[in-house]
Amino acid sequence: FPGILSNPQLVPVQRSFNVVLNQNVTLSCCSASGSPPVRYTLFKHNQQVSSLNRSDSTPALFTLTISSASDVGPYKCKAEHNTSSDGKYSNSLNFTLIEPISKPVLSSPTSHTAKGQNVTLSCFSENGSLPITYIFFKGKQSISPPKMMHEREAAVIFLFVNSSTDSGTYKCKANNSFPNSMKYSNSFNFTLAEERSHSQALVISLGLILLLLVIGFALAIPFFIIPSYKASE
Repeated sequence: FPGILSNPQLVPVQRSFNVVLNQNVTLSCCSASGSPPVRYTLFKHNQQVSSLNRSDSTPALFTLTISSASDVGPYKCKAEHNTSSDGKYSNSLNFTLIEPISKPVLSSPTSHTAKGQNVTLSCFSENGSLPITYIFFKGKQSISPPKMMHEREAAVIFLFVNSSTDSGTYKCKANNSFPNSMKYSNSFNFTLAEERSHSQALVISLGLILLLLVIGFALAIPFFIIPSYKASE
């Protein structure tokens, strides 16, 4: 009589559960105990996909193509002897379909600021598998630790504008588990309102005073010239 089969183990040969569309994957199904021959059957959503007979203890290998979201699983494998009606089922296995991210957009509620103000920057990729990790830069220098977002929402940082150098140029970077998915955003600059120096204010004040004196002198001329003209007649 054949040895009693153990529940088979179903594992991806590539050791990763992340897949992309149109990727080929191979599933390995094998019972650790039980004498051959053994018949292995792969199921997806309880529907039979394929069957393989093994005359030795080597695993059955099933190659699949992930062509749509429905191909991620769940998968199960059944091991059975031809002489027995009782089969043993494996663990359930699901793949995770990952998608590349779209180019992130870097934005702020305002593009105008002044020294001493707080501003916010947000970075967001509309498409791509979660989680997505964002990093903010000023020039080529990172200005934030990686922010991993598990929801479809923007990563936000807060900045304090202390000098003219804080006006930009800013960028952000986004990436996820998709191979070579890293993408950079557009550039963003703040327009910094210029503060007038004390000397500029003094020059403007003197100019206004001079203008008022000229206007006052022009208005006073009729009061001095006309009476003197009448007195000479």
